[in-house]
Amino acid sequence: MSDLPDTDFTQRFIFDERDVRGEWVSLDQSYADVLARHPYPQPVAKLLGELMAATSLLVGALKFDGLLILQARSAGPIPLLMMECSSEREIRGMARYEADQIPDDATLSQLMPDGHLTLTIDPIKGQRYQGTVDLDGATLSECFTNYFVQSQQLNTRFWLDASNGEARGLLLQQLPRDRQPDDEEREDSWQHVIAMASTLKSEEWKLGNETLLHRLYHEDAVRLFDIQPLHFKCSCSRERSGNALVSLGEHDATQLVEECGGQVEIDCQFCNERYFFDASDVAQLFAGGGTNSASETRH
Repeated sequence: MSDLPDTDFTQRFIFDERDVRGEWVSLDQSYADVLARHPYPQPVAKLLGELMAATSLLVGALKFDGLLILQARSAGPIPLLMMECSSEREIRGMARYEADQIPDDATLSQLMPDGHLTLTIDPIKGQRYQGTVDLDGATLSECFTNYFVQSQQLNTRFWLDASNGEARGLLLQQLPRDRQPDDEEREDSWQHVIAMASTLKSEEWKLGNETLLHRLYHEDAVRLFDIQPLHFKCSCSRERSGNALVSLGEHDATQLVEECGGQVEIDCQFCNERYFFDASDVAQLFAGGGTNSASETRH
């Protein structure tokens, strides 16, 4: 875990007199760790940061034990953005892109035309859930808002920002009828909280959650809960890479080593770690000896 966990966290808040809850996210070190793995162009880095913030907000909002996976796919110069976060709040992400087709001022629709967003919850126990919607917003914030309106039928709004090496986000969601039984009152209340949040400027994200809440909702009774730390961690390992070779079968794995000139290289697309297996490693794998060997793992 990062030695500065207070720079990477989600934090929940609730309105005492409204049927609305919220969630903040602040990501510094974990976002830097994701960007350090690949030389991402600025527009790709920005979208990755926004997706990372959205993923963190959802992990904070959803209750499950397992893995949350967000994938944005398109037919454009960014064919894939992907982020994973476990219920232990370990997060990693990556993007595939065509660097020569990405101008600095490109919009989301130019970078990811005909795109779609898929949310997958893969629980340790229970049934896997998956939902997909089109990337039909001008920004990722709009796309996530549309996702919840279409798939969850919940009044939900996202504000996402990634700039200057920092990723930030805010989620507001209407709760089931409780404090405000009247329909008109509920709607007016919802419009009020999102109107205030929409005044938030990019440079204000640095002020801190308590200060921001006071600025936006100083006339409301709002409770801010304890922070919940997140950190970057990749789940790749030499053992998992070896298991991938075993899944091919001994004949195909051995043949692959020969075709690769005596050594197979398995790359992790998330953290850029590389694992190497030669003929003796493969023989050891299929003899039940595991991945303990002298072959090097290189960065």
